[in-house]
Amino acid sequence: MLFLLLALLQTPQPPPVTIWPHGISPLGIKHKDDFGNHGLSITVHTTSGIAEVHETTADVMIVQSGEATLIYGGEVIDPKRTSPHEVRGTGIRNGTTVPITTGDVIHFAAGVPHQWIVAPGHQITYLVVHIEQPTP
Repeated sequence: MLFLLLALLQTPQPPPVTIWPHGISPLGIKHKDDFGNHGLSITVHTTSGIAEVHETTADVMIVQSGEATLIYGGEVIDPKRTSPHEVRGTGIRNGTTVPITTGDVIHFAAGVPHQWIVAPGHQITYLVVHIEQPTP
């Protein structure tokens, strides 16, 4: 019991308040903050992305600028496991397609395939809150 208490005390704890002025981490746009059961990051797409499935992470996205087409659901084409609980593929078959623009808020439950299609000359930037879901 004492060992467990000492280990918890030595584990770095995230600060009680984190502020990203103007929606970007003070450590840069590629920085990701990890708070244990959730994290924050900024994603910028200037080209279309691959299909993704986060098996144990839900995502909440807040679009800061730009526009793109979102494909979600359906089946990942040519799926490959890239790390534990993460699958990537070349596209999505039989998904739902919806236009997304500045100000939109999106929630993906863990396990939902999704992919961004960005038109040439366009971009989309969004804040992501990654929420770890308990595994059975």
